[in-house]
Amino acid sequence: MTMNELAAIKTAEGEMIIEFWADIAPKTVENFKTLARKGFYDGTCFHRVIKDFMIQGGDPLTKDAAKEAYWGTGGPGHTIQAEFNDHHHDRGVISMARSQDPDSAGSQFFICHGNPRFLDRQYTAFGKLIKGDDVLEKIATTPTHPQDRPDKRIEIESIRIVAADAVK
Repeated sequence: MTMNELAAIKTAEGEMIIEFWADIAPKTVENFKTLARKGFYDGTCFHRVIKDFMIQGGDPLTKDAAKEAYWGTGGPGHTIQAEFNDHHHDRGVISMARSQDPDSAGSQFFICHGNPRFLDRQYTAFGKLIKGDDVLEKIATTPTHPQDRPDKRIEIESIRIVAADAVK
């Protein structure tokens, strides 16, 4: 297992590069990498966008526009145990979305747009944006309609796990 891997999130608005915190959230990082390598996230979208808070994606149901009423409820068919830690939820931090149960995260994640520190130690932060803050800004400020859905689909074309030295 190499520690120097990054996630390249290719979206309709451009690419974001995430560095992982495998030292503090090893199971979460491994789960995310495994799903990404299987192509699980390809063709999903950011289904929940709240300016100055976060953008959320990773729900397989978002591949189907007819299932919009259920977006935010889908997952990979398994959950992972929470790995709460002392990293703050600051702009650019990636963290796992979940339901009321702390151990209910599966595939959905969010990237902080603001600094929602009230989430600290309640959600598993597992990495940080190191490139593509302009893309985060574009997505987070896109017009939305009720349930914080973007007016236009913001597709996650792919999430690739790449060697850190492959990223310029």
